[in-house]
Amino acid sequence: MSFESALHSFDLWLRAERGLSEHTHRAYLSDVRQFAAWLGEEAEPAAVRPDSIFGFMAERHGKLAPATLGRKLASLRAFFRHLVREGVCAADPTAGIPSPRAPKRLPKPLAVDDCEVLAEAPPRGRDAEADLRDRALVEVLYGTGLRIGELSSLDVRDVELRRGELRVWGKGGKERVVPIPGEAREALAAYLRVRERPGILSEPLFTSLRRGRKGAPRRLGPRDVRRLLERRARDAGLAEPVHPHRLRHSYATHLLDMGADLREIQELLGHASLSTTQKYTAVSAEHLLEVYDKAHPRARSRR
Repeated sequence: MSFESALHSFDLWLRAERGLSEHTHRAYLSDVRQFAAWLGEEAEPAAVRPDSIFGFMAERHGKLAPATLGRKLASLRAFFRHLVREGVCAADPTAGIPSPRAPKRLPKPLAVDDCEVLAEAPPRGRDAEADLRDRALVEVLYGTGLRIGELSSLDVRDVELRRGELRVWGKGGKERVVPIPGEAREALAAYLRVRERPGILSEPLFTSLRRGRKGAPRRLGPRDVRRLLERRARDAGLAEPVHPHRLRHSYATHLLDMGADLREIQELLGHASLSTTQKYTAVSAEHLLEVYDKAHPRARSRR
């Protein structure tokens, strides 16, 4: 089987079986295509050996971040495991190859005041619907801690304002229900009022001002959301860089600071493992030390 045919089979399997986000799906396919191009046109998946995997990774070592290298290995591992299951490859050439170790970095949440400034930034005045949309989007991101892919994939039907809930499809296609805080609920209600029309329930929740084909609403993608947040942070005069995942970090850390249980935060974030959520305890401890250093009269002389 050629790499082209194997990639087609892998693509179908990713769509049907894995339930990955569209971003991860594209990245996996891109990584395998890059590996195939590196091997050359005549290469076949069944002939790949571990030394080829090592060579591909070694050539990129030092040029790419450990996290990116790790994802490329994960892409190849998923690809060859699929081919082993399909009987195309006798063995997985990635077996036993360790993933690059990424340095542990604590997430950096925004201050509560900065999150409020970002949400309450004055409207730009260019378009009433866009101003309401931007406010609602920021309130939802900070108020619910959604991943950017989860936010972008929301439809109007996923919002239940009466109960104050969002139905969210997370990683692996897992559904969860997330509570909407009061400020986000009000912002969403105001935004949806100006969009009210027949058939709106099937439309994307956050849409572009520019229409898609045949005048249909165009869903805001992750890149659109990142640009929107960057612009709003500039308009609000924030010195700190703002991106969707930083708001997710802020949501979790602020909940923990206010006494929320770690397992409850795990459920709200949609983490499969509690260990993923536990990183926020380190962030909170670090934040408490900073507060202590700034507030306690004897702190500076002792630390």
